[in-house]
Amino acid sequence: MENKDLNVIIATDCGSTTTKAILIEKKDGVYRQTFRGEAPTTVEAPFEDVTKGVLNAITEVEELSGRKILDGEKIIIPGKGKTGADIYVSTSSAGGGLQMMVAGAVKSMTGESAQRCALGAGAIVMDVLASNDQRADHEKIERIRQLRPDMILLSGGTDGGTVTHVVELAQFIKAANPRPRLGASYKLPIIYAGNNKARNQISEILADKTALITTENIRPTLEKENLIPARHKIHDIFLEHVMQQAPGYPKLMKMVCAPIMPTPAAVGLMTEKFAKANNYNVVAVDIGGATTDVFSVFSGVFNRTVSANLGMSYSISNVMAEAGLSNIIRWLPFDIDEQDLRNRLKNKMIRPTTIPQTIESLQVEHAVAREALRLAFEQHKSLAVGLKGIQQERSISDAFEQSASGQSLIDLMALNYIIGSGGILAHSPRRTQSMMLMIDAYQPEGVTYIAVDSIFMMPHLGVLSTISEKASLDVFYNDCLVKIGTCVSPKGIAKEGQMVAEWEIISEDGKKHSGDLHFGEIIRIPMETNGRIVIKPQKNFDAGSGRGNKHSAKVEGGIVGVVLDGRGRPLELPKSKKKRIENLSKWYKSMDMYPV
Repeated sequence: MENKDLNVIIATDCGSTTTKAILIEKKDGVYRQTFRGEAPTTVEAPFEDVTKGVLNAITEVEELSGRKILDGEKIIIPGKGKTGADIYVSTSSAGGGLQMMVAGAVKSMTGESAQRCALGAGAIVMDVLASNDQRADHEKIERIRQLRPDMILLSGGTDGGTVTHVVELAQFIKAANPRPRLGASYKLPIIYAGNNKARNQISEILADKTALITTENIRPTLEKENLIPARHKIHDIFLEHVMQQAPGYPKLMKMVCAPIMPTPAAVGLMTEKFAKANNYNVVAVDIGGATTDVFSVFSGVFNRTVSANLGMSYSISNVMAEAGLSNIIRWLPFDIDEQDLRNRLKNKMIRPTTIPQTIESLQVEHAVAREALRLAFEQHKSLAVGLKGIQQERSISDAFEQSASGQSLIDLMALNYIIGSGGILAHSPRRTQSMMLMIDAYQPEGVTYIAVDSIFMMPHLGVLSTISEKASLDVFYNDCLVKIGTCVSPKGIAKEGQMVAEWEIISEDGKKHSGDLHFGEIIRIPMETNGRIVIKPQKNFDAGSGRGNKHSAKVEGGIVGVVLDGRGRPLELPKSKKKRIENLSKWYKSMDMYPV
């Protein structure tokens, strides 16, 4: 619903450590974010009431804006003149966010559909149970007992198909008699989104012991995934059950004018709205201290993954373990001893709020960030796939055997936009650093626009988009998205120094830039305005129109401008340490990444 009388909007995002409030006002028909405030989140002792942090953050907005928004502990709605606001919306990941367990009959088919469904709804998936996951029955039961999720999503079987596997999973859940994470007195919510033929049996097994909710099958046929009904049910239960148990949430739920959304679900919704409004393929990432979330929209299909063990402070040791020290060292333009690097990273883990004090330690953080972003993206690619189990002329037993995933939907040549958010991308001292981190981690191909979310406003705007799409998109373009520039990277490999392409850029203000791009070099053209590029690649390089074909495209200017990346795809760093350090130093210098 578009609301014509919305002039003043207040929005909050209750994070696990900080609650952020923003004020949005309509000026000359356009919505702009005008003031912001933040305060520590108050779900833990001594307060144990999330609304205290919300009121503190809003009080800061009041002080900065000179607008009276609160009357005691109430938000003045509707607004009038210099008092109050027309609506108040909020998102939340406080209290550890939404933690779910999913169960599906076949791990690589319904198990994975269930996982995509839960992730898209903003949940952290603690485990995926499946009939064929190689665990003994007693191990499955023990695992359900141990985890204490907020809810379980149970799926399995296509409509009208066999019911044995999904009934067996229900029996395991019943035997485990799992307790919810919050609130000892209420029953654990279970969403059944499997074979419609098994509904009665599932109800007989689970209805007494749990809060069972039935919805449409997430995999009605092998060829079709139907995630939206179950996703809506997850949101409803999140509000009705989980949020009711969290300290102070019942109060917060009475204050808001639209349902509270899990923070990642709101970021996902904003990513989807942006992609749809521009007909773009988009990848957005939020890299935090403990987790990294990746969102993508390709050909209108939305996916989200959470790498719950990849982050820049609390989880920095996991990045070190998963990437390996050598993969972190390969991005450093100086020689470092492995033990020295290990000590630096362990120090960051035990003092998560420290920030780098020297250029060297900033470069170490940037090296870790590249690896965290790369690993999270790898995980995302493996889950953002076309449906499995669909193969022409194969029997169903072959489909069960099929362990290899469907085709990943992520096509880097077709990617239009990368949006980065999270501390290291939003607050690095120079925007050129954020741009380089994303180019190195994602290795975009062809012509790709790059931006960052200025102050992590996407959650606020995502929940706002459910009330006014215009307000959310206005603020997104004008205040949230900081355009950094465009990366142009022909795909292919050659020997260092060989010609990759000829190029010419004409900016909107009529300025012309042209030249040759050689293999192994990066050229940066400072450019604030938009323009067009014509690029003529050599026969073994593809700039977006096929190998050797001339390609013309719009380029977006920005704080950094246009970056021509001639390092080839896939990007291979030199094996020799001396040559690698030399190349890194040359690239960082041409990007003006660090003070000389």
